Amino acid sequence: MSQEIELLYDFGSPNAYLVEAVLPGIAARHGATIKRVPVLLGGIFKSMKNQPPMQRFAEVPAKIDYMRVEMDRFIAKHQVPFQWNPHFPVLTTPLMRGAVFAQGKDWEAEYVAAVYKACWVDGLNMTDPEVIAAALEGAGLPAGEILAAAQDPEVKAGLFATTGAAVERGVFGIPTMFLGDEMFFGKDALYPLEDALAARS
Repeated sequence: MSQEIELLYDFGSPNAYLVEAVLPGIAARHGATIKRVPVLLGGIFKSMKNQPPMQRFAEVPAKIDYMRVEMDRFIAKHQVPFQWNPHFPVLTTPLMRGAVFAQGKDWEAEYVAAVYKACWVDGLNMTDPEVIAAALEGAGLPAGEILAAAQDPEVKAGLFATTGAAVERGVFGIPTMFLGDEMFFGKDALYPLEDALAARS
């Protein structure tokens, strides 16, 4: 029986992008599937009284420097194309609403890949609707339909619901993965997640 990995993500997290680059290979090795769940990281931080690492460790420069070293190691190990977005932090609310709208559609995977590429490979300003539209159109996606859906009350409510459900499950940051009821947080959790998949197969 195939195992399902739930991947909770927000495009504004560079670590979510890095996990997205590596997790499919892990899933394939163990015959698992991935269910991507878009959430709003800012809403999770607010509900859980958490802060982005750059803010939380602003007065601990050595910690921030080490986080960059650790990220560089991960990128080198897995050969992931990456560029720090000069417009960081990116306001991702419209993008995440687009992800809610994309769920279950034939082009959901293409949407996720296109937005991650725009944010963390091309370094585009994905808070600008014109830039978003150009990036989506360049990937062959229905940009106008997606941007219109981001203003739909049902889509907005959908993102609110997935974010609230994540908080109820104890999610405090992104990326977070679930294998059944077991939670795995951050890109370093990919390795114990793979161990858990192996143990259950």
